[in-house]
Amino acid sequence: MSSSFRSLLPAFRAVATRCPRSQTYMPFRTYATEVVDHDHKPSNYGQPLFQSHPHLRELKPSTSLHTPHQRQDRLHYKYRQASDFWYLTGFEEPDSAVVLEKNSSSRGYRMTLFSNGKDSAKEKWEGPRTGFDDALNIFKVDDALTIQSFPDQLRSMISLYSNIYIDLPQSSRKNVRSTKSLLRYLSPPVNPRSEYETVVESLSSSRRKPLAPLIAQLRSIKSVCEQEVMRTAADISGRSHAKTMRFTRPGISESALAAHFEYLCCLSGSQRLAYVPVVASGPNALIIHYTSNNQLVQDGEMILMDAGCEYNGYASDITRTYPANGSFTAPQKELYSAVLSAQKALVGFCTETEGLSLHDLHRKSCDLLKQELKQIGFTLHTGDLERILYPHFLSHPIGIDLHESSHSDRGETLKAGMVITVEPGIYVPPTAQFPKHFHNIGIRIEDEVLVGEKHPVVLSVSAPKEIADIEGACQGLLGLESI
Repeated sequence: MSSSFRSLLPAFRAVATRCPRSQTYMPFRTYATEVVDHDHKPSNYGQPLFQSHPHLRELKPSTSLHTPHQRQDRLHYKYRQASDFWYLTGFEEPDSAVVLEKNSSSRGYRMTLFSNGKDSAKEKWEGPRTGFDDALNIFKVDDALTIQSFPDQLRSMISLYSNIYIDLPQSSRKNVRSTKSLLRYLSPPVNPRSEYETVVESLSSSRRKPLAPLIAQLRSIKSVCEQEVMRTAADISGRSHAKTMRFTRPGISESALAAHFEYLCCLSGSQRLAYVPVVASGPNALIIHYTSNNQLVQDGEMILMDAGCEYNGYASDITRTYPANGSFTAPQKELYSAVLSAQKALVGFCTETEGLSLHDLHRKSCDLLKQELKQIGFTLHTGDLERILYPHFLSHPIGIDLHESSHSDRGETLKAGMVITVEPGIYVPPTAQFPKHFHNIGIRIEDEVLVGEKHPVVLSVSAPKEIADIEGACQGLLGLESI
């Protein structure tokens, strides 16, 4: 019986739903006139609808289920300090600035921190702030001043120097005129941001230099302390992956797995997730950046989970692919073994002595994956791998930001102390050019790797990766429970 005909059959199943007023259960029925397409992955629609997500009851594209207050709550998010600013200062409070002036002192520069300082009235509502005296002692700055004085102080400072290294906000670089107009409209006349824009834009282009590329060079090599923090972040994420494998069962929702992972990370001290997780079951894994996480896991499917936490300012990034019912099928095991073999070989190349760049590693990943796929029955033609089966790049630097790559060069030779991801993947669409028993299987295996001089270190070692370990984690044989 075809799947399209089967979906049109009457569905007189009674589903228990909670009545919001009486708090009792009452039956809810679907009828033959309602075409239910819940077995189809990926979904045919750009949003959850009753036809594709019958387990999500009362789906309506209206405002009746969402109050304005709930939507306002969703508009706001937990504050996170700008990465470069945090890297230089360690200061996490908003509305702050720092100026470093080169001089002839013993440490070679003078550091001035601008912030809000203490305000008992506002602290009653918003929480404590760091006072200026404490800023001097704790953050080892030479001077701590109110952010209100920043425009005037900046104006006087820049008159003393021929070169000023500074970064404008992204919006200002893209469209200075419209940004200035918007700030004037939204801000009171004495708002420091408006004055700051004016001061910065008064600098001649010959005096103004970009700062971010210089900081990117510093951030690319992790200190021993940074490496330890990143290992902790990876351990938290890795254990959460393992416990989420144990928590998984057919019939559970992808969103429940995402929530469970985040819950476990928070329990272990993580401040937030590093990015929106990918929890892709079955054919959803063929969507590289699948973050809807709104379908049910079916028996016999695999789950591709790309998730990592942030811990004490540093991100982690791990992907694992595992069977929903705890046991790989023969085709799943065969394809997984092929990707794993390539991934482990690529990790071994992540040393300074190899003299490779990220571009070199990616080219090697293509060669290795082609070899592995041919061994399991794939007949590959030109472009099949790069355009269809493996359309993404192998790696990216990681650290304070998930992708510390906006100013990095993929052609640069890897150096000891760098931390990168290694994440080959294979995503097999249901087309005749590929073996049918691999159709709709998507597999990605991603580790964080600390580049060594002669030996790489896998920071994400806590996340099960070998087939026996994955099945053991899923089946509760590793001594790990789901909580």
